Amino acid sequence: MLTQTGPLHNIFLLIGGNLGDRQQNLHLVRKMIAERVGTIEKASSIFQTAAWGMENQPDFLNQALQVATPLGPLNLLDALLAIERDMGRIRNEKYGPRTVDIDILLYNDLSLDHPDLLIPHPRMAQRRFVLEPLAEIAGDFIHPVQRISINKMLDNCSDSLDVKKIG
Repeated sequence: MLTQTGPLHNIFLLIGGNLGDRQQNLHLVRKMIAERVGTIEKASSIFQTAAWGMENQPDFLNQALQVATPLGPLNLLDALLAIERDMGRIRNEKYGPRTVDIDILLYNDLSLDHPDLLIPHPRMAQRRFVLEPLAEIAGDFIHPVQRISINKMLDNCSDSLDVKKIG
């Protein structure tokens, strides 16, 4: 169980997966994030997209979350990787199928270049499956490096992958 030990940080995550009961997996991931990471302040709709980067696999379900957390960036990464492992994630193939994937998109207005973690997520501006759900809950948030809103990033995104809101 997470106990608050310091100031709360405003973070945005993208959760997703394409193996097993995808809806149930997202539910379990949200529950684990609430228990181990912090309070989920907002959650986007769930979006379905074709796989990005390696196309011959099942469609993904993705959802953006805004979370208030006391965890620092590297402790946050450790907590999220532990959730992925607990959900059966095996990292054996880049862009391969997975039960769950949790990406840190934004952390306050932090710009971090660490060997284990880059914040903001370095490829979010090129991925419609990230920007669509993120814009739904944080469209006016200003990207700390590009200095434009998430809505503007979505307008500028050249990714043509079909992203469908479900449910």
